[in-house]
Amino acid sequence: MRYFSPAMVRFMGVALLACAGLSGCGGGGGSGNSSSNAAAPSPASAASPASTPVATAPAQPAPPAAPVNTTVTQSTTANVQPITVANIATGTRNMLQTSVTICVPGTTTCQTIDNIQVDTGSQGLRILASVLSPALALPSVTSSAGSTVGQCSVFGTGYTWGAVRSADIQLAGEVAPGTSIQVIADPALPTVPTDCANAGISMQTATTLRSNGILGVGPFAVDCGASCASTALSRWYYACSGGTCTSSTLAVSQQVANPISRFAADNNGLVIELPAVAATGASAVTGTMTFGIGSQANNALGSAQVLPSNTATGFVSTVFQGLTYGTSFIDSGSNGLFLTLTSLPKCGLWFCPTSPQSYAATVTGTDGSTANATFAIGNATTLFGSGNNAFSNLAGPSSSYFDWGLPFFFGRRIFTAIESRVTPAGNGPYYAF
Repeated sequence: MRYFSPAMVRFMGVALLACAGLSGCGGGGGSGNSSSNAAAPSPASAASPASTPVATAPAQPAPPAAPVNTTVTQSTTANVQPITVANIATGTRNMLQTSVTICVPGTTTCQTIDNIQVDTGSQGLRILASVLSPALALPSVTSSAGSTVGQCSVFGTGYTWGAVRSADIQLAGEVAPGTSIQVIADPALPTVPTDCANAGISMQTATTLRSNGILGVGPFAVDCGASCASTALSRWYYACSGGTCTSSTLAVSQQVANPISRFAADNNGLVIELPAVAATGASAVTGTMTFGIGSQANNALGSAQVLPSNTATGFVSTVFQGLTYGTSFIDSGSNGLFLTLTSLPKCGLWFCPTSPQSYAATVTGTDGSTANATFAIGNATTLFGSGNNAFSNLAGPSSSYFDWGLPFFFGRRIFTAIESRVTPAGNGPYYAF
């Protein structure tokens, strides 16, 4: 799920999490990151894909009941984190999830949180305060003046607000020590700043967030970067004291961070691998998120085509039906493919062709390298009616960008390299598949 940073300076994509039933759409994601020499973002009112209205899909048969929490069985391989797409309590389809363990820094006081969405379109771990044990007293991150730091995260479908706290993050056998995370709806900061509250739908509960949190593992080390370190930006970081929160700068070292970037090893990116699914979908699938690129035998690039992305925005380009979409990104947090296609009938936010359609496009990196990509679009009403939860052909319209969402991941091995980190194919950021 993607967080749109204003004017695309720190943006990798747009959060699009569309509904599969009658309820309103939730969704999250994270910001892209600014490189150290990027310009400061323009005001949040700038036109962006994030302003795209999120429509409710047509009424569909309700999916089978599901538990609120689905534990993902942990791997015995140190750099491999299991991931799954399955039925979730809100009925939202194509939600890639995992379980994350967080600890009070430097201690063995830990808790494993289930139903955390895996998002290659954002940076940082964001967890609902409501799912944290009272015994897990995570220390607050404080500003240079000693104020508690709060954060507003604005996504394509709304916002999250909460305190920034420090935690040791454990994923498989890897640990990101003393890493800043956002605790959503943290009772220590109950009042949402007005500029944040005006950013859209409040996503402060498991129902509206459609998960217990978001694990942002995109191509940047932190969620904002140098811009937030030098300028107090609206809807980013806040210094909070006496019940009042005001926009504030925050050092890069204290910003909410991509946990992978804090690992001692395997810290230059990741590869997500999910099995192919039938045209009618699958009830559930399991796959792997392997940390590192070219650092071990199990994360070698092999024959994958490397596509460097913009160092400030994370964008690549997609050429589709003779048009080039420079705002293009590969995002496990978008639960559909989103693209401009006027020839197909729509049903709410989704495409509903009378019969399945096949297409081809070309993804282009900033160095001119290309990779061909084929995809299919099915009838969303039929797919939702199947009761399945994982679809490789679920798609909806966009106005000016090309979002290779979770359907693109099925049957592929997709790498995301972190900015400036050394890999066998050169420094990130890049995608490869």
